[in-house]
Formats: sequence, structure tokens, C-alpha cells
Amino acid sequence: MDVKKAIESRRSIRKYEKKEIPAAVMEDLLDAARKAPSSSNKQAWKIIVVTDEEMRRRLVSVSGNQSFVADCSAYLVGVSEPNVGYSPIDITIALDHLSLRAVELGLGTCWIGDFEPTRVKEILGVPVDHDVPVCMTLGYPSTVPAAGKRKDPSALFRKDLWGRSWE
Repeated sequence: MDVKKAIESRRSIRKYEKKEIPAAVMEDLLDAARKAPSSSNKQAWKIIVVTDEEMRRRLVSVSGNQSFVADCSAYLVGVSEPNVGYSPIDITIALDHLSLRAVELGLGTCWIGDFEPTRVKEILGVPVDHDVPVCMTLGYPSTVPAAGKRKDPSALFRKDLWGRSWE
């Protein structure tokens, strides 16, 4: 699968099969994250891969009570290092690379926007001076939703100046 196809095929998956991700597949996914660009190539981030079922259940209540957090194969918690300006952006780029590779390998992901960073840190033992800017579910989809409608390019893009339409 090429990158364009992966981008077009990616969906937010909220229903997962009860299936463990093989170690070799997980290593492949993490390698995709590792190879993502980062500011000054610092890679000032960590990903906590939560595969323990009980731990994922504990994370549901601090992840907007979204039950699929417990049902996924792995809950990915992006941790940015302190005092590294672009670290939150870099971990997001890394997880985006992982999410596109996941599509290619037959897995799905869902970005978690509703979560309590402080509570996630407490549950997972993340040092208080580190931040948790992003979380994501990962697993084998049991249902793949249809593509959502996207805005017209003219509503999203500008050329050179704010008031100048892209077209």
C-alpha cells in the first residue's frame, strides 16, 4: 500500500477485535514512530505502550469514559520531555507515522482528544515534569466506519495571504 492509499484508508476505529498484536508487528509500528522527523532530531519523547488489560480498564475513566480504550489491543500514551520546545509536536508526528503504518498492516487507531493528562501520568507513573499531550488506541478493527465528509479545499487553504483564496 502506498502512503496516499494509507491516508485515504485511515479511519478512527472505536470497535476492536480482542486480538493481541504480535511482537514483530508492534516493533514494526514503533519503528515507524522512531523514524518520524523531530526538531533537531532530538526525539525528545517516549511512547508508553499499554497492553495490560487491567491497566487499559483503569485508563477508561481518565479517557473520557470511552469504553473502547479498554477494548483496544494497545493504548499508546505519548510523553513529551520537559524543557524541549517542540517535543509535544514531535510525539504527535511520531504517532501519526505509526497510525499510517498501522493502516498498511491491517490495524486501526483512534486519536484520543478527551483525556486527563495528570491522571494518565499518575496511573502510568510518568514523572511530574513530563507532559502527556496525546493518546491513541491501536488494534485490529472489528468495524471500519465509512469516510467522513471533508470540507472543500477553498474552505481550508489560503494562498500567500489570509484573505486570498487558494483557487
